[in-house]
Amino acid sequence: MTDQSLVLLEHAKKSFGDTPVLKDLSLSVHKGEVVAVIGPSGGGKSTLLRCCTLLETLDAGRLAFGDLLVCEDGPDGRAVYGSKAVQKQAKERFGLVFQNFNLFPHYTVLKNITDAPLHVQKRPKDEVMTHARALLDKMGLAGKENMVPCELSGGQQQRVAIARALALNPDVLFFDEPTSALDPELTQDVLKVIRDLAAEHMTMVIVTHEMNFARDVADHIVFMDGGIIVEEGPAADLINNPKHERTRAFLSKYEQD
Repeated sequence: MTDQSLVLLEHAKKSFGDTPVLKDLSLSVHKGEVVAVIGPSGGGKSTLLRCCTLLETLDAGRLAFGDLLVCEDGPDGRAVYGSKAVQKQAKERFGLVFQNFNLFPHYTVLKNITDAPLHVQKRPKDEVMTHARALLDKMGLAGKENMVPCELSGGQQQRVAIARALALNPDVLFFDEPTSALDPELTQDVLKVIRDLAAEHMTMVIVTHEMNFARDVADHIVFMDGGIIVEEGPAADLINNPKHERTRAFLSKYEQD
């Protein structure tokens, strides 16, 4: 079962009202793989991520995390989700990092990181605290344990958010435009952390507008537009030699980077 996908999304469909946002879209992510999702605003990238992380429900399609089936089409062709217990299990298999950090403003850095492992996963306090301090050290945030988010820069807050996601020991990390709220200098600090995670073979799905980063760090790039995957392939191939005219037009705007 070594070839089993950690994340498998098949024939996903999602509409908001009468507007289809995901149109029969399929995506597979394997262990240790970094997949970057690129494309214009409104192309469905964030909705794809929100459906994978159960923040939105699919109208139709199949979603599985490894051997855990989260939803599949019922007899009427609409997605039927597993029980609350299944969804809880699924949520323990992934971490999610938002573009606006979504830290608890009144919690210290340490409490932001340790709250879910202690109260959701019910792990031993000593183990959780040791892991959290190691993650803070890894993120270059040693000594910041007792600060609250407003005392940190945006880049530091995003690194706390990454540590918080990693503290749950997820199989896969999802990032939704992790640097879009940051200025260029702070962006580089966060991208370095993600590069380091990629070097450690952390499985990641990253929605990003940083094309050079996507080319250099991702194994596989998915170009989305209009709710479909227009083109996908090995990162360097897709960025340096896109085959589809729509992909070429999109990437031409980034050639000055």
